[in-house]
Amino acid sequence: MDTFRIEELRIGTVRPFGPAGVPSGIDKQPVSGPVPAGPEGLAGDAQGDRKHHGGPDKAIHAYPVASLPLWAHDLPGQAALFRPGAFGENLSVSGVAEADICLGDRWRLGSVLLEVSQGRQPCWKLNLRFGLPDMARKVQETGRSGWYFRVLEEGPLAAGMEARLEARPNPQWTLTRVSDLLYRDTLNLAALSEFATLAGLPETWRSMAQARLARHETESWARRLTTPE
Repeated sequence: MDTFRIEELRIGTVRPFGPAGVPSGIDKQPVSGPVPAGPEGLAGDAQGDRKHHGGPDKAIHAYPVASLPLWAHDLPGQAALFRPGAFGENLSVSGVAEADICLGDRWRLGSVLLEVSQGRQPCWKLNLRFGLPDMARKVQETGRSGWYFRVLEEGPLAAGMEARLEARPNPQWTLTRVSDLLYRDTLNLAALSEFATLAGLPETWRSMAQARLARHETESWARRLTTPE
C-alpha cells in the first residue's frame, strides 16, 4: 500500500477522565477545516500525561478504520463504541493497517511530511475508555494499536487529504513484525539486535531492546496495562 486517506482529523483538550478524574486528552473531537501540524503535533491538541504521550516522537497518532469492524466482531457488547476516534487518535485513516506500515516510512500530504516513528504501546486508559479491564492487553495482543508520526515538514492537515508514500527505508520492519517482536517473540536476539540499530528508532525503544539483549529477559508490562486501584 502506497497511499492512505485521512477520513477524520481530531484534536482534544485535557479533561478529567475515569473515576479518579486523571487528566487526559483521549476524547478527541473531529475538525472539519485544516489544522496546522508541527513538531509537537496538531495545533489545539493536548495530552494529559506528557511523560508518556505527545512530543516529537508521538506528535500525531493514527488509527486505521479497517480495525473498527474487527473490534466490533470480537467484542459485540462494546460494538457501538468502535467508531472513528474510539482510540483517541488524531487521524482516522483508510487504505492501510499496521501490516502495511513500516518504521521510518515517510508520507507526503501536501506540504506536510510525516515519518512513522513507532507503534502505539497501549496503556490502561483504554480499559476505562471501553469499560473492559483487559482492553489495553487485547490491543497489545492483536497488534491493532495504530501508530505515531513525527512531523518532519510542517503544514496544514485536513480530513479528506490523501497521503503518498515518499520513502520506505525499513521495508522489512512492518508494524506487525515490530509488535510480534515486542510482545510475543520477545527474546529473539537476532531480531532485537537488528531492531536496536534502526536509524530513527525512538531512544525508549532502543533502550528497551538493548536491555533485553543484555539481560535476556522481558520487561514487565503490568504498570502500563493494569488500571491503577
